[in-house]
Amino acid sequence: MALPSVERPVSTPSPPSAVSVRGWGWRYAGRRAWACRGVDLELAPGERVLVVGPSGGGKSTLLHGVAGLLDTETAAEREGEVLVDGRPAALARRGTGMLFQDPESSLVMARAGDDVAFGLENSGVPRAQIWPRVDAALQTVGFPYGRDRSTTALSGGEQQRLALAGALVRGPALLVLDEPTANLDPAGTRLVLEAVERVLEATGATLLMVEHHVGAALRLVDRVVVVEPGGGVVDDGPPAEVFGHRGRSLSARGVWVPAPWGPAPPARRRTGRVGDVRLAADGLTLRYPGADAPALAPTDLGLRAAEAVAVTGPNGSGKSTLAVLLAGLVRPTAGAARLTDSPELPLHRWRARQLCRRVGTVFQDPEHQLLTARVDEELLVGPRRAGFRDAEARRRCADLLERLRLGHLAGANPFTLSGGEKRRLSVATALATSPDVLVLDEPTFGQDALTWTELLDLCADLRDAGTSVLAVTHDEAFAAALADRRVAICGGVAR
Repeated sequence: MALPSVERPVSTPSPPSAVSVRGWGWRYAGRRAWACRGVDLELAPGERVLVVGPSGGGKSTLLHGVAGLLDTETAAEREGEVLVDGRPAALARRGTGMLFQDPESSLVMARAGDDVAFGLENSGVPRAQIWPRVDAALQTVGFPYGRDRSTTALSGGEQQRLALAGALVRGPALLVLDEPTANLDPAGTRLVLEAVERVLEATGATLLMVEHHVGAALRLVDRVVVVEPGGGVVDDGPPAEVFGHRGRSLSARGVWVPAPWGPAPPARRRTGRVGDVRLAADGLTLRYPGADAPALAPTDLGLRAAEAVAVTGPNGSGKSTLAVLLAGLVRPTAGAARLTDSPELPLHRWRARQLCRRVGTVFQDPEHQLLTARVDEELLVGPRRAGFRDAEARRRCADLLERLRLGHLAGANPFTLSGGEKRRLSVATALATSPDVLVLDEPTFGQDALTWTELLDLCADLRDAGTSVLAVTHDEAFAAALADRRVAICGGVAR
C-alpha cells in the first residue's frame, strides 16, 4: 500500500520541541523500588531518540513523564524535573502527541473517526478542517476501515493504528511513541513505521520512542539511549556505536540487540513424540452481533498432546476469535470446541472451576484478566478456584514468581506493572493450575530478550511435558523457534 503525502497542519506548525530531563526520578504509590531514578537526558529540537532497556526498566514511565501525563499528586516520591521547551512537561502537552503501550487506553469515542477528531476538536480546529485531516491521518497509518467503524470491533493491531492516527493528526512538535508497532503483523509494522517516518519528515517533530522491533526502528532514529531499572541512563550514542561495542553486555541485560550485533533467537525443537488429539474444534464459527460477515468461518482444528501450534495472519483476520473459542470463553455461533476425553459437553458450557484446571488462557490485553490488588494474590486466584489446597497453591505461586522474574513485585498492584511485567503475570496466572491445554494470545508482547527466551523455554518445557500449546502471534522469531505446526488465518478463514 502506497502511503499518501502527509500535509502540514492548516495552522502554522510549531517548531520542534527541545526536551530536558534533569536528575529525574519517579516512584509509584505502593511500590518500594523507583521506576526511574537519576535520569539525565537532553533532546535537541528535531532529534530522534530510541529508548531501550529490559522489561520493567522504566522506559514507559520516562515517556509518560516527558509527555506530561504523570499525576504528581499520586506519586509516592519524585525528584528532578522534566522540561519541554523550558516549561514543565505537564504545561506543554498541547504540542505533544502520545501513543501508549496499550492502545485501548487512548481510545475514548465509539466511532473511529470521532476518536481521531477528538484532539482536533479540543484544540479548537475549525470544523471544515477537521474531517479532511482525520481522513488523511487514517489513510497515513493504513487504517483498513472508514470513520464509522466501531472502536469496540477492532483487533489489537487495528486499535494501535487508530491510536497512532490520533497522535499524528495534530502535527505535534514532540512525538512520544511507546511501542507503536505492538500487536501489529509484519506488514502493519512496516506501514506504521513508514507513516511515522513521513510525518517526521513533513513536520520536523522531535521523536522519543520505545520499540522492541529495534532493527526496524533504527532507520527512524539518530540516537539510542539505554536505561536500567532505577538506574537512569547507562548508555547513550549513535545506534552503531551503542550496539557495536556494547552489544554483548546489552544482550546480557535483556536489551534486544539487532543483527549484526545481537545473537540469533534460539530454537526449541520438540524432544518427544506428539500424542493424540486432546482438544477438537468442529465447524467452529462466530459472527459478532451486527457484523456483515463471520469473524471466523467454520473451522475444524485438533490440538494434540505435546504439540505447539502457532496461529498467524494479518491483524483483524480472526486469530484472537479462534483463541477465545478454543478456550471455551465465548459461545460460538455454530460448531463447538471439546476436550476429547469429555466430548459430551462443549467447552463454552463448562463451569469456570472445571475449565481453568483443563484449559489456561492468556488474553491479548493482560489487563483484561487482572482481578486483585496484589501480584501474589493474582496468582492464587486460579488454584483456589480450582480447589487446590492452600499450601499447594502458594507453592505454585512462588515457583512461577521466581521463574518469570516477578518475585520482587509480589506485593505490588498488578495494574502498576510495566506492559512486559503484566504480560508475564498473565502467562503465570494461566499456568498456575497446570492446564492440559494452554492458549496464548501474543505471549511475547513487550518482553525484553531475557524474558522472551524464558517464555520460549517455559512453553517448550510445557509442550515437552505433554501440554498442548497454541500461540496466536505476530512474532515470527517466536513461531519459528517453538511451533511444530502452523495455522494461517486470513479473512476469518483458517488454512
